[in-house]
Amino acid sequence: MTARVPKVIATDLDGTLLRRDGSVSARTLRALRGAVESGCEIVVVTARPPRHVDALAAETGLGGTAICSNGALVYDLGTRTVVHSRPLAVPAARVVATALARTVPGIGFAVEADLKVHFEPSYRLRHTGDRDAAFAVASLADLWTLPSPIVKLLAHSADHDADFLLAVAERHAAGHAHFTHSGGRGLLEISAPGVTKADTLSSLCASRRLTAQDVVAFGDMPNDLGILTWAGAGYAMANAHPAVRAAVPRHTASNEEDGVARVLERLFTTRQA
Repeated sequence: MTARVPKVIATDLDGTLLRRDGSVSARTLRALRGAVESGCEIVVVTARPPRHVDALAAETGLGGTAICSNGALVYDLGTRTVVHSRPLAVPAARVVATALARTVPGIGFAVEADLKVHFEPSYRLRHTGDRDAAFAVASLADLWTLPSPIVKLLAHSADHDADFLLAVAERHAAGHAHFTHSGGRGLLEISAPGVTKADTLSSLCASRRLTAQDVVAFGDMPNDLGILTWAGAGYAMANAHPAVRAAVPRHTASNEEDGVARVLERLFTTRQA
């Protein structure tokens, strides 16, 4: 546990703060609000795009700053504006897509750009939250001609898990991008080199004159590992990816058992029956 009460709570969403049904429990909301009342800032750190975080903020009343798309965007929930962006260059995205298509038959691609998702015909993964923000393009080549910068490249295979795709990408396209995943079946997430949740969180904290020792962090998947090992106190959820549980010494209960709330109640003495 940190030597002092944290000033920032950095938390992932899926598999961490959110339950399987996408909700935040009443106990967790109480713990978060108690921390805010004690002067702590909540920073959502997620693979999700801003449009998904907007919906969560509307449902829970939580505001502040969100680090979205695995660190590629810093987003102000109050004004619903992107305040900082670190895009993936089109030539790098093309190199990665070419390497993956050559080694993983049937793989499909999509890009996050202009706060929307654009997908080519081979990309068949759909999310209900994208109903009004998902746009088909005629071919893979059309993804490289979009007018807005690429925030994140997505690669999906129905035949392979995300760990397999991560290994393939690192073997055949290392250096061109940063590769990770957040547990989605067969979904690889690709950002510009050096763009991670941890790097963006570190920069955000530095802008507030805070250090890692001021941060308590929560996560469950490989894309969270950086923030969990960087923060003064990082907690892996009981339901976390095996590699995350092995690398992070502090553990808490699962997302279904209010793991985040249990830690915050100890830190801020806000436990309620």
